[in-house]
Amino acid sequence: MTRDGGSGSATPAESAATRGNTVRWVSTAPGDGSLPRTEAVKDERVRRWDVVTPSATRIGRADSPENDLSESVRRLHDEQHPAMAGHSERMHRLDKARIAHALCSTLGLTSWERDRVLGIVADLDFTRFGSQRAIPKVALVVVQYVVDRERQRQLGLHDHERIAALPEAELEALYDRFTSIKDEEPYRELLDAHGLDKTSVNRLNRVLREQLDERDLRDAALGRSPFRDPNLPAIRDRRSDQSEPRNAESEDASGDEPRFS
Repeated sequence: MTRDGGSGSATPAESAATRGNTVRWVSTAPGDGSLPRTEAVKDERVRRWDVVTPSATRIGRADSPENDLSESVRRLHDEQHPAMAGHSERMHRLDKARIAHALCSTLGLTSWERDRVLGIVADLDFTRFGSQRAIPKVALVVVQYVVDRERQRQLGLHDHERIAALPEAELEALYDRFTSIKDEEPYRELLDAHGLDKTSVNRLNRVLREQLDERDLRDAALGRSPFRDPNLPAIRDRRSDQSEPRNAESEDASGDEPRFS
């Protein structure tokens, strides 16, 4: 049938025109898309209620205000269980190392200075710093101590006997070359961000030096030997470098043809 009611088949041009004028109806009801209707209904029904077992979300809590916790749960909360012994202390040590590492990265410290800071911060007793015992505050003071000390070592200012023997002009020129990290803008910005003024820094420095002597932390370095020169290559690297020429010499001496015993 044609569109005007006549008989006969429609031409290809008329069929294309008919398809072009037809508006396709698309359903947007739940389940008519990529999600099947059964899954959509199931999703709507499940979301009408809360969790089926409320006790699953109240692990470690009492069932009601009148009831108390069991002894085993209370031991877990108090870290008296063997599996939880020292958990808070370990987490506090990790927090100290993590925050100190972030400050070292922000200030662009060398790997040796960073390990020196981490080695000191990880073993400090923060309760000795009183109201200023926040980890960033103490870590910033440790950074100043470590960086200034390392810069003094590079200039030889730590050797008091050598300094005493130098002439006044050379000594003055040597101290002019020394720059403390507290004079750098990034470090001062961190001090201001954590509310540390000159009085607070001096007080923290005094407590820090007391703990360095009490805990023997002046030469502490995380994962490194304090008696090794950080500018020298590692022993394993030197051994590998020395073994390569020996292997080459042995190959040259043996000739092209291998020898078998």
